Amino acid sequence: FAGAAQAQGAAQGVGSASGLPVPRFVSLKADKVNMHVGPAKTHEVKWLYQRAGLPVEVTAEFETWRRIRDADGTEGWVYHSLLSGRRTAMVTAKAKDDLVALHEKPDLESAVIAKLERGVIGSVKRCADSWCAITGRGFNGWIQQTRLWGVYPDEKKVD
Repeated sequence: FAGAAQAQGAAQGVGSASGLPVPRFVSLKADKVNMHVGPAKTHEVKWLYQRAGLPVEVTAEFETWRRIRDADGTEGWVYHSLLSGRRTAMVTAKAKDDLVALHEKPDLESAVIAKLERGVIGSVKRCADSWCAITGRGFNGWIQQTRLWGVYPDEKKVD
């Protein structure tokens, strides 16, 4: 019955194990992270992530395990210590080969300082008025919030 109670707690907006908001975005801490079908190492491995910094969404908590969802919608359980509170986001594009503009300022009229491919990951510094400031390898600027997976549409700032 404890698992059901904890899953219920998560549905109310606060994780029963961490006390943090659920859902919330986090990132993968390690280069190799196993996603399990259930909240224990004895459960079958559903997926192996090989990209530290990948943004994922925590959708539930059970003791030391977090149910996460990735940008493709895949869900499963990950051990909590393999997750980081560091906020990252992944560039999304309408079409596979589209490039997404990174601007100097949070304004479509400001200079385009880079064009990013779908799947590029950056650290999110802050969000405001439908724009997010992101930084990564060789880029630092503003991107339209709708072009990112890893931040909520109404998010104003990132902790």
